[in-house]
Order: sequence, then C-alpha cells, then structure tokens
Amino acid sequence: MRKVPLRRQCRRRLAVLPAALCLLLPTACSGDGGDGGSGPAAPPSADVPGDIVVASGRDVTGKNGVRQRLIDAWNTEQEKAGTGYRARLVELPGSADEQRSQLLGALQSGSAAYDVVNLDVTWVPEFAAADLISPLPESLLDDDVIAPVASTARWDGSVYAAPFNSDVGLLYYRRDHLSQADVEQTDLTGGLDWPELKTLINAVGDHKPDGYDKGWTTQLAAYEGRTVNAMEAFASAVPDLTLTGEDGHYDATVEELTEGIGELRRRTEAAYVLPDAFGSDEAASLGDFAAGRTTFLRHWPYVYPALHQSFPGDDRLGVTALPGRAVLGGQNLAVTAASQRSTKAADLIEYLTGKQSERCLLDAGFAATRTSAYTDDGVTCAVGAATPSAAPTGESADTVPRDAAGRPEYARGILLPALQKAVHRPRTPLYGAFTQTFTTELSALFADDPPSDGDLARRLDEALRRALPD
Repeated sequence: MRKVPLRRQCRRRLAVLPAALCLLLPTACSGDGGDGGSGPAAPPSADVPGDIVVASGRDVTGKNGVRQRLIDAWNTEQEKAGTGYRARLVELPGSADEQRSQLLGALQSGSAAYDVVNLDVTWVPEFAAADLISPLPESLLDDDVIAPVASTARWDGSVYAAPFNSDVGLLYYRRDHLSQADVEQTDLTGGLDWPELKTLINAVGDHKPDGYDKGWTTQLAAYEGRTVNAMEAFASAVPDLTLTGEDGHYDATVEELTEGIGELRRRTEAAYVLPDAFGSDEAASLGDFAAGRTTFLRHWPYVYPALHQSFPGDDRLGVTALPGRAVLGGQNLAVTAASQRSTKAADLIEYLTGKQSERCLLDAGFAATRTSAYTDDGVTCAVGAATPSAAPTGESADTVPRDAAGRPEYARGILLPALQKAVHRPRTPLYGAFTQTFTTELSALFADDPPSDGDLARRLDEALRRALPD
C-alpha cells in the first residue's frame, strides 16, 4: 500500500474534527487550498519586483531595532544592484496569540499582503500543515545552526522556515542578596539544581533584604508562560518527555503526567515562589525581580540588557542556566504560500538568518541561532552599531558586560549551552488547542484546594486526548 504523506494524513484527520475545535482552530478546518476551496491561491510562476513585506511581532530591541537595521542593510544592497526589490517590516500589534490570529486570518484568505512572516517556533507545524507557508531550501539549515533550534523549522520532512532569533529559559539572580545572607559562593555560573536553589532561598529568607518577599518568581498566569514553566518541570521530571510524537499525536501516559505535575507542585510551593507569580507575565515578573522582591527570576535572554540597565556598574546581577531542563522559544522566518515574490523573499530570509546577521542579533540582546555567532571571533556584525550608541555626554549607553570580542559576556558559556540542551514544547498543528487545554487544566494545581497529582494527571490526560484527537 502506498504510504500517504503525513501532511495529507493530517489534513484528512483535521477534516473530521468536532465543530467546537474548528471554531477554536480555524486553520485546522480551512481546507487544503485546492480548486473551489478557501485556502491561499497558488503563487505566480515568476517574482514580481516591488516591496517584500515582512510581518513580525514587536522588536524587543526598541525603535529602529536590530531587525529593522538588518532589513535596511539588505535594502541598501538591493538598491546598489538595481534589483527593483525592497523589504518593508510591518510590526503586528497585540499579544502573541493576537498576532497569530491576524496572520492566520490574512493567510487563510489567500491575501498576498505578506511575503515573509516571523512565526513563533510553536506555530510552524500549524502553518505548514495548512499550506499557508512554502517549503524552503534545505541549505538554510546548515551545520552552523544549533541543532535543537534547527529542528523547530521542519515539519513533515521538509524545511518550512529558517530560525531567526532563538530563546531559552535562564535563571537570573541577585548576588547582593546572597552576600547579605553570608552565602560563600555568590557566582552561580557553574549551574545548580533545584534542591540547591531552595537551600539558597532558605539562606536569604533568614537574612531578608529590604523589600524582599519570596525566593523566586516566574510567569504562571494562565497564558503561554504557564505552559512553558510547566513543560520545564515536566521535562525535568521525565527525561525525553515531549507529550506528542514526531507526527503531532498525543502520546504521554498518566504516570508521566503525574511525575510532571509533582515536580511543578514542588517548584511552586508557597515557601519559595512569590505569590504574585501565579498572575504574572514576563513584564510583571521582571518588575518584581528588579524591585528586589525576589532573589531569583526565571526569564528569557532578551531581558539581559534591560536588567543591566537597572543594575549598572556593579556586581549585583548574575545569570546562569535554569536548573533542570529549559524550554526553547524563538521565532522563525517563513515565506507565505501566496507571496508574489517567493524566490526573492527566500533570498531575504537567507540574508537575515546568515552568520553576520545572527551576530548582530546576539550583540543586540537576542539569542542567536548559529553557533558561529558565539564562538567565531571572525564573524562580526556588519550593519553598524548593534548596541546602544554613546550618550551626548560621551558615555556609552550600553551597560551590558561584554567579552573581548564584543559579545554579551554570558553568551558563550551560559546561553549557547542552554540552547544546545533545550527542550521543545509539543510540536503539533493543533498547538493552540494543546496550550489552551494545558494551561486551563493546570489551573487546578494553583487553587485553594488542589487535587492530588494523580487525579489531576488523569483529568489532564483525558482533556489532552480530546484536544489532540487521532
């Protein structure tokens, strides 16, 4: 019997999903874009000169940030060559979920308004399975791209995106808090486990600094932050746990879920975690840590420059690998299926994700996707200053500690190994259904009268089987 390609299998299965799930995930029920369907129209056979529109979320490096500067540099090359092409960056408003909805709506309509889309790594299977983005050359994922990061760009055996900037959970800490608690070793760059972290929290609790409340904070509000924190606990408790297989099917067991829930419960015990963490997102948790309410913070690499602006010129701030497993984040660039400039759009992606561009992203505060950005001193940023320029007084506005080659000081020894060891969230075209179900069911763990680990695991298992049907 001829084997049916996975992508076609996926569309067949999605066609019989319940109506309620179709409302939740419109792209899962939009058809395959064939004749008479509502999917995107086939792109023309030849590129049409003009603007290549890149749709992306907000650049955390600020106005005229590094993404815009990279696009400006590419445009300069095109103008000199007289190609007739120019890239234009469009930043989408709203939260990540709102941006995803905007992109789905535009691409499902067959609109050619966007040529390149910057997708969260968890969205790639969904957009690929729905034929909203086009396959890209295998050469974009060469050996220089960090292996776990590269795998986020594939689906159903094909390359559908190129990693643009990555992300991974890290542990930030206050060295001055540890010193005040008479902790002998305040440099934690060698790493630590969760029992060691709790020992340090107990020590600080015996010598509370002004404004201090609890040991650590993170993002546990009912959104993607809770999913990330829970997946880090689950993956730490159960080695190699992914919750879904390579084909996107749910394949966890109640026993595995029970162990993961138990680890998440231990990490969020009232004696250690800031109570506000249960309603915190990235901004709120960052503010609490910067205000000195906690000694430790689980967060992403992009806050490294901001924290060094809060603690300039001293040795109060530290960063190290997150204890246990850390979840991989980031964004990947893809060419839309309806683009009239797909060939040139792929060339733009190649430029934006190349070695020099990735070094620019690293210098500006993003987590680069290529090993060379961290290890090869010959790879430099060629688009001008990737870091803040000097102030009118002549003093540099860049407060980030840097190594001899100009990289953020922690990049090679902490950030790169963290990316190389990071774990994925479930990879499935139904990721939206997964994360909504996951965060909702785990709410019971943080209630006043939580169920036992086993009872919650059974409820979560049943809910995930409904959300991710075969």
